[in-house]
Amino acid sequence: MQLCESKNDFCFVFPGMRKPTFMNITLLTVAVAATLLFYCQSFAQSPDSSTRFFSWSLHFQQTIVEQYYPSFTASYSGANSFSDAGGNALSLTTTLFSGLRLRNIAELYFDPEISGGSGLSKVQGIAGFPNNEVVRIGTVAPSCYIARLFVQRTFNFGKSSTSVDDDVNQLSDVVSDNRLVFRIGKFSALDYFDNNSHSHDGRMQFMDWALVSNGAWDYPADTHGYTIGFTAEYLNASFSARFLAAMVSTKANGEVFDQDILANNGLAAEVDKPYLLFGQAGKARLLLYLNRENSVTYQDAFDAGDLNLSGNATADSLGLRHSGTAKYGAGVNIEQAITGNTGVFFRAGWNDGRSESWMYTEIDQTISAGILAKGAYWKRGDDAAGVALVCSGLSDDHRRFLQAGGYGFILGDGALNYGPESVLEAYYSLSITKFLQCSVFYQFVNNPGYNRDRGPVNIGSIRAHIEL
Repeated sequence: MQLCESKNDFCFVFPGMRKPTFMNITLLTVAVAATLLFYCQSFAQSPDSSTRFFSWSLHFQQTIVEQYYPSFTASYSGANSFSDAGGNALSLTTTLFSGLRLRNIAELYFDPEISGGSGLSKVQGIAGFPNNEVVRIGTVAPSCYIARLFVQRTFNFGKSSTSVDDDVNQLSDVVSDNRLVFRIGKFSALDYFDNNSHSHDGRMQFMDWALVSNGAWDYPADTHGYTIGFTAEYLNASFSARFLAAMVSTKANGEVFDQDILANNGLAAEVDKPYLLFGQAGKARLLLYLNRENSVTYQDAFDAGDLNLSGNATADSLGLRHSGTAKYGAGVNIEQAITGNTGVFFRAGWNDGRSESWMYTEIDQTISAGILAKGAYWKRGDDAAGVALVCSGLSDDHRRFLQAGGYGFILGDGALNYGPESVLEAYYSLSITKFLQCSVFYQFVNNPGYNRDRGPVNIGSIRAHIEL
């Protein structure tokens, strides 16, 4: 066992597993899945009616994504450009989701996760990157870390109730329609914010970063996409509202959390409202966020001649970074059922774009829309197909910085002939069994990295997803 360079996670790699081969993946899957199925089988056979609401929960997922793209035309390239030579990449994530009820007072959730592999072109050069799984990958060799470890407490009000089924990070229970839920610990902000029934699950639906979530929300996260913080959520039949206070990283796309939580933190508030339109269910969400980080504004970096923010060293030595530098923004998120088997979605997001992108990606404005259809139309009820388009842009300060040859932590072609970055994504998900889905994808990226002098890029992908 070899320790990884990580200060936030318990992390190791397995000897001999320098690359995530399919043989290693298969052996790992069989071992974990066999253990999981043994416990689930023995528990399911219990005749005791008191097990209706499980005191514990155990689930498993593994997602493997293979992507390929051919070479494309580029007038020039920089250190952070999406490589014009073509290439392929394999990524994998494996997660064990466990939950335990603590004497009917609270719930404890613990999710160890293994990830490995890589993204296309070192995950650089496209702001709306085509594989959401690589958010969780820090090293090529498979590494293990704690994805989630948090406590949840629910306070019920009123007599009306709803049954909640056992699911990932959710114990089966009967809860009030009017309730307050608190969580504290390590989790992903996207577990509870910016949800959308048709475009939010990168393991089952669209994979583009700006389709899985609002690309303009620089949500609090470390390199693997998780944070340490607190959420409070109020739910009733008419609306729901939630609040987040969480830690941010010490540097852009960093794995170490900033301990000065009073000066540097991520705050978010969201409210959603269900409604009916022509008899079909819909939901609208409004998201507001404010981050404060030890970061630098693009204008200050430009004035000082520091055009390489990806390395961080120059900005630090020049004293350009200031604790508590603010980044704020807003997002709108709508989902609407058309029929029982078809739904559409729409997202729009914006941030002020004055300071460097810190934790997610280099997007300052974004708009996306798409449609998702279930296979009941063609007598494949568990299959699904979707098509979506996302278009993203930069603030004036961010644009000038990259045009001058600047580098962020994802983008930097050495120059920039600016144009909005747009991605068309289409996929078909084939249900092999109840537990296994295989999906094929086509993604067309125009103006990768907002640069009219490069691309377009055509990407093909295959995704296998196991969920128990």
